[in-house]
Amino acid sequence: MSLDAASLVDPRTYVDGVPYDLLATLRATSPVVWVEEPPLLGLPGGPGFWLVLRHADVTAVLRQPGLFSSALGATQIRDPATPEDLGYVRRMMLNMDPPEHGRLRRPVARSFTPRAVAALEASIRANAAALVERALGDADEGTCDFVRDLAADLPLLTLADVLGVPERDRWLLYDWSNRVIGFQDPDYAVSAAFDPQAGTAAAREALRHRPVSDADGRMPDPRTRAGMADLYAYAHLLAESKRRNPGQDVMSILLAHRGDERLSVDEFENMFWLFAVAGNETVRNGLPGAMIALLEHPAEMARLRRDPALFDTAVDELLRWWTPVMVFRRTATVDTAVAGVPVRAGDKVVVSFASANRDERVFAEPDRLDLARHPNPHLVFGHGPHFCLGAHLARCQLRALLQELLARTASVTYAGTPDYLRSNFQRGVKRLPIRWRRR
Repeated sequence: MSLDAASLVDPRTYVDGVPYDLLATLRATSPVVWVEEPPLLGLPGGPGFWLVLRHADVTAVLRQPGLFSSALGATQIRDPATPEDLGYVRRMMLNMDPPEHGRLRRPVARSFTPRAVAALEASIRANAAALVERALGDADEGTCDFVRDLAADLPLLTLADVLGVPERDRWLLYDWSNRVIGFQDPDYAVSAAFDPQAGTAAAREALRHRPVSDADGRMPDPRTRAGMADLYAYAHLLAESKRRNPGQDVMSILLAHRGDERLSVDEFENMFWLFAVAGNETVRNGLPGAMIALLEHPAEMARLRRDPALFDTAVDELLRWWTPVMVFRRTATVDTAVAGVPVRAGDKVVVSFASANRDERVFAEPDRLDLARHPNPHLVFGHGPHFCLGAHLARCQLRALLQELLARTASVTYAGTPDYLRSNFQRGVKRLPIRWRRR
């Protein structure tokens, strides 16, 4: 497949990795490029979009919600199929502009402060230690799949704690995330890893509403209410439980609010969707991405083993090098310009975090992993009013799992070739075989 700007919108491009050379060429040529949206993989074509490539311009777009809206067309490149679908996803915090966005964000923000995350740290470290010991077993050396055996479960355990989801239902979150983030990948789009016999009665009831695939094996669009009917059914059952027995978790906090900050039904459903999916995916794909970064840079892995204090800067550099979420969309509200390039009202404006985090104007030798890199103004967690609430929580989980693995092993190497997600949005890893030897 020859790579040009149009190839950036094709999910199949990313099965072979992010085309960083192409992004660098485009970035050197112009700060903003026009990308066509041809019909792909059974989905209709679109009107095209402006792709913003440089760090300074990405941050400028993200900090001006009045000019570049999250709500007008939502935040995915592809337009929702119908006006009704667009109207529904606009009830999600991710797809709101100030002041509505702040109304939903404020009640839960305190659950994700550094102090709140510090209170969870002991539990996260204990879970990370248990997962590493389970993966290594009693052997002196062996192999495992880093994705399934280590990276998948830690964010699920953490999210179950934060959201107030029973721990034995946590693999529901895994399936929901697969279907949403992996809807372009046939391996993930029909994910069904959850064992209903291991879950609660609420989980089994929710599964009765799980959509089924069509004759071509395609599931309904997960950005529609019908596409995630089982998630929304579970959200309501969880809400009933929290009203009877509230706790300190995020869902209990949301349900407790009254007056102007009370959530509508649509807002509650979408908030649960957002935390259950987005709260899982960045960490779940950031962890194997960080592992790949270390495997590709063995000298840096050895450096980190010798000096664990390097984790203070290493986590952010590992995230920058991998960049789990590659793009996000905004829509121009008026005729304007980005880096001097005219943009019309209604045009899609897509910021490329994958490009901005390798911008030579900001990062010296951007393709090189430097675990001591400082400062490191990467954009993995976004910028502006939508800066990721879970940034501290994500960093804590990456640090905990990698520290535990490196502390218990003398070496970690590839045991096979990584298998990447077919997606133009999430830089995902489906399988990562590693070989380890105990310390």
